[in-house]
Amino acid sequence: MPKPLILIPTYNEAKNIEVLINQILSLNISCLILVVDDNSPDGTGKIVDKLALRHPQIKIIHRQGKRGRGLAGIEGMLYFLQEKEMDCLIEMDADLSHDPSYIPEFLKEIQDYGLVIGSRTIKGGAEKYRHIIRKWISLFAHVYLRLILGLKVRDPSSGYRCFRKEVLAKIGLDKFISQGPSLVSEILYVVSQKNNFSIKEIPIIFEDRKFGDSKLTLKILLQNLIFPLRLRLNSLLQKFK
Repeated sequence: MPKPLILIPTYNEAKNIEVLINQILSLNISCLILVVDDNSPDGTGKIVDKLALRHPQIKIIHRQGKRGRGLAGIEGMLYFLQEKEMDCLIEMDADLSHDPSYIPEFLKEIQDYGLVIGSRTIKGGAEKYRHIIRKWISLFAHVYLRLILGLKVRDPSSGYRCFRKEVLAKIGLDKFISQGPSLVSEILYVVSQKNNFSIKEIPIIFEDRKFGDSKLTLKILLQNLIFPLRLRLNSLLQKFK
């Protein structure tokens, strides 16, 4: 079975992070858990520090200030590439919306694919306890990203994913430009459209957060609308150079 590094970016997830980490530990798999915390004022980082004292497989990167979900993901991926014993990287949210019980399925499928995505929209997948407005936003995002970026996956905005090491080593992590959640679609675009790595979607049940506040703001929504257009335009311009 591949050994994963499990990457969890955090900002103000004090009510969720210990529960999530304990759920991962209960799977009894050989893994490294890496939390990348943006100096959370609610003490998320301190909670992880205490857990790391008891569990050597837990690591944390403390970043100065709120630098964004995208940059946190990139920093965690670069860390992973330096870990010679880890075979793949699983990226997941800290708010308990991504159930760790799917991790064994990710590890099974990643042996045959470059990227495995936890999908809410294929048969067997679903969203639970989510406000109808958020569901419509997700549906629009899926259609929009597939149309603008030419993506074939059914759930292009899913942040629950597993990468083989050679995929992240090849795509040039230092060249990505998104600093926020748009990094999810930017990486997917580069993996699928520019490098043609094989991709598999597995069904997951996505549960809306029970504790803490959503990070989705109007500013982030606008960025998520504009960024795919910018990404596509840059790609087209490069073809004519």
